[in-house]
Amino acid sequence: MRQQKPIRSEMGWSTRDKIGVRGLDLVSDLIGKVSLGDVAWLEIMGTLPTPDQSVLFNAMMVTMVEHGMTPNAIAARMTYLGAPESLNSAVAAGLCGLGTVFAGTAEGAARLLQEALRDAGPDPDLRRIATRIVADFRARKAQIPGLGHPVHKPIDPRTPRLFGLAREQGHFGSHCGLMELVADEAERASGKVLPVNATGAIGAIASELGIDWRLCRGIAVMGRAIGLVGHIAEEIRNPVAREIWDRVDEEASEDVRPK
Repeated sequence: MRQQKPIRSEMGWSTRDKIGVRGLDLVSDLIGKVSLGDVAWLEIMGTLPTPDQSVLFNAMMVTMVEHGMTPNAIAARMTYLGAPESLNSAVAAGLCGLGTVFAGTAEGAARLLQEALRDAGPDPDLRRIATRIVADFRARKAQIPGLGHPVHKPIDPRTPRLFGLAREQGHFGSHCGLMELVADEAERASGKVLPVNATGAIGAIASELGIDWRLCRGIAVMGRAIGLVGHIAEEIRNPVAREIWDRVDEEASEDVRPK
């Protein structure tokens, strides 16, 4: 008979009159005292953040809240048009599109950096590592996560701000330095403009903060969920989803419709 493993969790618990969250009391320790971003850090990392960790983690989440009428926002609005009784479904529809093209690439960037530096020692040759990374991706004809942007050229304006905060808070280390060198080498090798984008910066800073790469897409998920609720709020006040539907339907079939 298989020996059963005890079911254990340190996340939280509830009794008749108390709620525990990671060893703290929700009512007396957190509500009205701790910001949403700091509670997110508590949930992920197990302790409340230090002041420097708080600044950077909150900055990363804020960065991911809004980026205009993206495919994620459009998906949320269109889903809400079809199911206005289910705001959560509309937000979920938008979040399902956070992947290797839009917003989710912090995960790939963090994985790239963490795996490259895992066994590199205390004083790694970052330029050599960057050259090897770029050569590997070019040989596979694969896109390097965290580089380039269809709109922001030659610089993603979010990146200097994030890296500047990392420097101010004492967390600009090898992961951030390697991300910048990978961008330099990729531009040299390809002849294209490939700035470190916001998710590349987030992947690098998250790595400096000790966040496992498998959780880094979650930073985008948490931040963008707030933004998508905002898009639904605007959709309620000023609907555009029906106009998008009507125009796409009309324009897509314009050449085949009877005159």
